[in-house]
Amino acid sequence: MTNLKLLEQELVFLGLLDPSRKIYRELGCERALAYIESNYHLLSKIYHPDVNPHNKKKANILQQRLNEANQLISQSSEEDLIRLLENGTCEDAPAKKKILIVEDEIGIQETLRDVLIIEGYDARTATDGNEGYKAYLQFKPELIITDIIMPKMNGIELVKKIRQKNPHIGVVYMTGFSGFKNLKHDINDEVSKYGYHFIAKPFKISVLLPLVNKCLLNESNLNIYA
Repeated sequence: MTNLKLLEQELVFLGLLDPSRKIYRELGCERALAYIESNYHLLSKIYHPDVNPHNKKKANILQQRLNEANQLISQSSEEDLIRLLENGTCEDAPAKKKILIVEDEIGIQETLRDVLIIEGYDARTATDGNEGYKAYLQFKPELIITDIIMPKMNGIELVKKIRQKNPHIGVVYMTGFSGFKNLKHDINDEVSKYGYHFIAKPFKISVLLPLVNKCLLNESNLNIYA
């Protein structure tokens, strides 16, 4: 198997190939490669075995795959990389669960998106409730992860609006301690009445991922405070 084919497999596994191809089509090769490089550094920090003591086996595997992808990129010519980015995606790839992240803090938004992509989900983002509702109508995700305190339309208002279209939508609410105090009654009502989930900021990715999995598998409800 050629290095280019191996690289394609690694980027698919890491969830970076499709976004890279989109950036390549819109902004060119340089920005697509910059996207891959920046995500390599970000994911290397998130999945480093030293910061995942309770799941070192998976962390080691992911770290190894990240390093292999980085090495393959360094061994590939620019012409090879352009050819890889120009190719279409695999038509027989299995459908991925769709998750929409609605969060006005760009750093949190991008970190959650990148982690969920590498975990095998199709994750997209929006920066406020209005944008989130438009993204929901276009994307039709199975799960919404939304901040509560946002401009224009807060997370609870967003979910109420989405619920009119899909009463069975999965929801994980996020908010800081001050936001929880101000909207405690509304949050508790959403959680108790509709079985939604709530997670308090700041939280660890290792806490969020099992919750996401439970939501998408329709397992028992679990409220997590971290």
